[in-house]
Amino acid sequence: MTDAGIYHELGEQAWSWVQGQLRGDDGPWLPENFGEQAPNDDRDTFYAGIAGLAPALAEISLCRELTEAERALQKAIAQRLVAQVPTRQEACLYTGLAGDATALKILAPGQEQIALRRLAELQTPEGWPTTVDFGSGFRGAISDVVLGTAGVVMTAVWAGGPHAKDIAIAGSEALLKVARPMGAGLEWRLHPEYPSSSPNFSHGTAGVAAALALTGLTYGRADLVEAARQGAESLVSLAHQLDEGGFVVPHTIPDSTRDVEPLTYTWCHGPTGTSYLFSALELAGAERAGGFTMRELRQRCVHSVLTSGLPERLRPGFWDNDGRCCGTAGVGDMLLDAYQDGMGDELLPQAQRMADALLQRAIRDETGACWRFIEHRNDEPLLPPGTSWMQGAAGVATFLLRLARVLREGPEARVVTRPDQWWGVPARLARVSI
Repeated sequence: MTDAGIYHELGEQAWSWVQGQLRGDDGPWLPENFGEQAPNDDRDTFYAGIAGLAPALAEISLCRELTEAERALQKAIAQRLVAQVPTRQEACLYTGLAGDATALKILAPGQEQIALRRLAELQTPEGWPTTVDFGSGFRGAISDVVLGTAGVVMTAVWAGGPHAKDIAIAGSEALLKVARPMGAGLEWRLHPEYPSSSPNFSHGTAGVAAALALTGLTYGRADLVEAARQGAESLVSLAHQLDEGGFVVPHTIPDSTRDVEPLTYTWCHGPTGTSYLFSALELAGAERAGGFTMRELRQRCVHSVLTSGLPERLRPGFWDNDGRCCGTAGVGDMLLDAYQDGMGDELLPQAQRMADALLQRAIRDETGACWRFIEHRNDEPLLPPGTSWMQGAAGVATFLLRLARVLREGPEARVVTRPDQWWGVPARLARVSI
């Protein structure tokens, strides 16, 4: 294993590379991929734009003093996001107002309430109608963490303030309306008309159930916690590897609707993300699902991740991404959360194993460090370097810097929390704002 200084150095190099991609037209913007010359629709988002630089800046502030340029960036991002709020129509966490609120809570505490107030204004009994084009003409409310109501609910609970309870309760009740019976429990699809189920954390049952559990915990709604537990029951009925001490739920059901491996291990579509449902249910006081305790189900998710073969690229399509959403950095961050939550000292060297893969795959030059992911179905499989929080160097850098700090400071190191993971670590370690 490598020492903390090497991880920190690579994290700083990656952050330098990201800073070198920033542009200044009409406030800061970040090309989603290296070489793009004009901002796209995601320029301000948490997923691929400047809002996603907020947790990176917060992590850097725990490692060292921010530079004058970084302080200026912090201020400019907040100003840009606040200015956009009055005309924003999209509500969701990763491409909308909830992402703005998240970044503002981190960068300019108090300003997030402007975005939350706007979310309250846009709310309907069904949730928040999407502006995203799904190719079918659907414009109703989406249920999931990334694009829909569950992510908005998580943001309200995490951010707090005068609008939080109304947003979280109304959003949770909208989610109850679209729950579908599934086996002994409940499931949620992206929206009621969606033809398939993506049952893991980012787009389906695991993420929606986590949002319900957290709302129930925070505002004393036992019915929401029970609905979340029923979501866990449905996932147990779908799970693979139970006989081997693991827990993996299929990527998509039916799997014929997507050209992907049926079992994946990422934050978005695998046990890396789904493990957070079980920590939410444990915190909310739910005891069991499918005969297993919530702590055991979380441990099983971790076991399946660590025995899957990642981060090795065992075959085309198995592990072609090193980012947060779909790859190595997201796994590493989950392992650090579990380690700092007392799930086992052996998880720290496993997080280092993820970082060692990032060291091997880094592309370095005089501008810093970046990574190129692979899409094996393309004629040219090697993708351009990504810049962003979820699919690029900003998210990778933040994981590397956090790992270096945990190695130096131990399991009590502070944790920069976000709406979709804050409950995975002890509350005493939480750091919300710079």
